[in-house]
Amino acid sequence: MLDLHLIREQLAHQSPRCLDDEGLRRAAVAMLLRDSEDGTEVMFIRRAEHELDPWSGDLAFPGGRVDACDDTPRITAERETLEEIGLRLRPENFLGRSDDLAGAYLSIHICCFVYSVSDEFVFSPNGEVVDLFWVPLHTLLEPQRNRLHDFHYRGAQRRHPVIDLPEWSDRPLWGITYRLLSNFLKRFDLSFRYPEHL
Repeated sequence: MLDLHLIREQLAHQSPRCLDDEGLRRAAVAMLLRDSEDGTEVMFIRRAEHELDPWSGDLAFPGGRVDACDDTPRITAERETLEEIGLRLRPENFLGRSDDLAGAYLSIHICCFVYSVSDEFVFSPNGEVVDLFWVPLHTLLEPQRNRLHDFHYRGAQRRHPVIDLPEWSDRPLWGITYRLLSNFLKRFDLSFRYPEHL
């Protein structure tokens, strides 16, 4: 299974797919990883419920919109991580950049930066975040957790793959964060599989 050394090596030797579409709003997120007795784990936040937030209540990575004051999207990811969960990311935490992603329904271009985190950090979520938790990567790959789910989203009925994580959240993992993780895992020849596709 993946460990942080392998992840660092792979990200260093493969160029990420970067989008150039200037017509899209830009955002950046930080994928935070740590080694544990249960293998490499990834951290998720649960966003606060807010009627103006298109991702209200969703599971996500720390991140947000690229502001004019941010010199690079990576600075955005690090600034938002500090603001949202109180974690200051340093150069030695940086593992590399994963592939960019365009929103499926929103005009947004998302950059994803990958970091390692040790257990010694103390997290302090702000008002935008109501919870955070760690999930082993191998848990996300379990076929019995993966399924297709029908949503009523943005005025239409839609079907999307999701991952059920009832030990941590009453909402499944889906959408942009699911797609970012899927892109990341493909670099290691890993993919989500749900029973309908087995």
